[in-house]
Parts: sequence; C-alpha cells; structure tokens
Amino acid sequence: MGSKPGVWKFAENRPNLQCIFEGFAAKSIPEGTFAFPQSLAEKYRPKTLGDFIGLEKPKRILSKFAVNPYPSAWLFVGPSGVGKTDVAQALCEQIRGELHHIPSQKCTVEAIEKACHNCHYLPFSAGGFHVVLCDEADWMTRAAQLALLSKLDATAFPPNTIFIFTCNSTEGLEPRFLSRCRVIEFSSYGMANDIAAYLEMVWHAEGGNGNAPDLVRLAKECRNNVRDCLMRLETELLAV
Repeated sequence: MGSKPGVWKFAENRPNLQCIFEGFAAKSIPEGTFAFPQSLAEKYRPKTLGDFIGLEKPKRILSKFAVNPYPSAWLFVGPSGVGKTDVAQALCEQIRGELHHIPSQKCTVEAIEKACHNCHYLPFSAGGFHVVLCDEADWMTRAAQLALLSKLDATAFPPNTIFIFTCNSTEGLEPRFLSRCRVIEFSSYGMANDIAAYLEMVWHAEGGNGNAPDLVRLAKECRNNVRDCLMRLETELLAV
C-alpha cells in the first residue's frame, strides 16, 4: 500500500505490521495483539526525528540543526498532542544530548537555576550537549521568564546547552523572552481524514474487528490530537 506524503506510512512485512504517524510510531507490532500495560500512545511514540510523519517544516529545520548543533534556545508552539515534547526528546536523542526536563507548571526560578547549575557542572560526553526541555512554558511564572533573560543571552548562557521550550500559545510570554528564542510552529490543522485512515490501520493491527467506530468523528472530537485519539481507540479496542 502506498503512503500519502506528510500524513502516514504503512509498511507490511508479514507477520508484522509497521505503522507510523506524526508524533506516534509503532515498530514490529504483531497482528491481532493488544498488549498491556503499555498504552497505544507509548507504543506508537517515535524515537528519532526520521520517525515523524507530517510536521515537515519542524522536522526539516531540526534535522539540519542536528547535523551541526550549537548553543541556542528554541520555542515549539502548537496545540496539545501534536508532538512538540516528543520532537524535543527525539532531537536530544539524535544529538546524544544530556536531557534536563522541567515538567509542565514546574518552571520556577529555582528549577531554572538548578538546571543551569547542572549544565555548568555535571559531566557529559565529549562534544555533546546539555538539553534543557521546559514543557508548557506559557505557564511559567513571570519571575521565571525574567530569570531566563540573562541565561538566554551571551551574559550567562550555560556552556554547550540547548534550551527547548514548548507552549500552546505565546500569549502571556514576555516579549524579551520571545526575542531570545527561535520559534517553530507545530500544527495538525485539517488532518481529521488522514488521522482516521491511520487509526483504522492501528485498529486492525491491534486486533480490532470490522466494526470500527466512526474514526473521522473521533478525530474531530479530539481536535486532531493524536494522543487523545489513540487513548479513545484504546477504550474502543477493549470493548471488542
């Protein structure tokens, strides 16, 4: 079966099926199985930038950056479930970086200072980079944003460090903070039909019968959030 560019890939190598979609991937999935405790969202999560389908511009930019990375700050902007955090982790893996993860709503002045301290003093592989990943930066405090201003310019930038911030919107972010970041837009707009086609393949690969739910409707109800779609599909598969 051929693949539609920028949407999904489906490769058959019996007895296994391989399905890959933007932000989620599966490798060597035996037909007719749906094993727990691993969720579908985890099972289909990509590991490298090359695993992502869709997100063509972000993938193109970051693939080139990964060839010759340098200390810098990036801001990934887009709706939930489009793959921002997964892409950041895949980039870190691709450049063999040391990941310092600041979870959602945990980006405080103290968390920033600790991460930067670690980047200054913790060892890492020769020629490698520290990667500070801050999720949902639009929820960080104003004090944290102000603390980052000096960290993200030449006056106090940690050595061999790449900052990656994710957010759903830039509203509320300090203009001076934004001016220090390279902004990349992430979007899955207009992807409902393509997501539905992908979900249908996952449905059959995971042992679903011919009575699949209305997958186009499911995608639209989830607002093209692939992670949410997979969780909903998981529930439907349990009912088979």
